[in-house]
Amino acid sequence: MLSQKKKEFIEFMMSADVLRFGDFVTKSGRNTPYFINTGNYKTGLQNSRLGEFYADLVKETLGSEFDAMFGPAYKGIPLATSVSGALARNHGIDKPFFFNRKEAKDHGEGGSIVGYKPQDGDRVIIIEDVITAGTAIRETMPVLMGCADVKVTDMFISVNRSEVGTTPGKTAVMEVGEEFGIRVHALVSVADIREYLADKPEYKDLLPKMDAYMAQYCVF
Repeated sequence: MLSQKKKEFIEFMMSADVLRFGDFVTKSGRNTPYFINTGNYKTGLQNSRLGEFYADLVKETLGSEFDAMFGPAYKGIPLATSVSGALARNHGIDKPFFFNRKEAKDHGEGGSIVGYKPQDGDRVIIIEDVITAGTAIRETMPVLMGCADVKVTDMFISVNRSEVGTTPGKTAVMEVGEEFGIRVHALVSVADIREYLADKPEYKDLLPKMDAYMAQYCVF
C-alpha cells in the first residue's frame, strides 16, 4: 500500500517537472517510459520542500544518530544544504554538512572539501539524488575516506530505480550495500511510482510500458 507521504513526494516531483513520463533514453542507452531530472528543481519553495521530505526520512530512519552529512558535487550540494536546514528547523536536529569541489582549490584555504571538516570516527551520511550505476558513489568514497577515518553508514536518495547494476541480478543499490556496507534509503522506488500510476486512469496506457521496462531492467 502506497503511503500518503510517498504519494505526496511523487506528486511533488511531477509538479516540479522532475518526474516525467513519455519516451526517453537514459545515459546507459536504455529506452525508458519515465525520466527523473532533479536538475529541474529551481525555486526556493521547491528546494525547501525537497529538504523537508529528505529530513523526515533521515529522522525516521536514524533520528540524530549520525555526526555529519555529505553532499557529493554537484547535485548533492544543494540537497545537503537544504536537508540540514530542514532537520534543524523541523526536528531540532542540528548537524553539520560538507561537500566537495570537483577540482581542488589551490589558493585561500585550499583543498577539495567545503564546510565541516570531518573527524576520525565520525559517522557520515550521504545525501544524493539518485543511484543509476553506482559510479558516483565509487568516486565519492575515496574523497570521504581521504578526509578522515570516517564511517559511512547510510545514504539517502530520491528514487530507487531498482535497475540492474554491473552485476547480473543485482541493482546498483544492492552493489553499493555489498561493496561499501552502506544502507541506501529512498524516498520512493520505481515500484511505488508504478503503483501510483495504477490508480490514475489517465496513465492506463503507460502501465504496459512501465511493466515491460521493469521486467527487462529491474530487480526486486
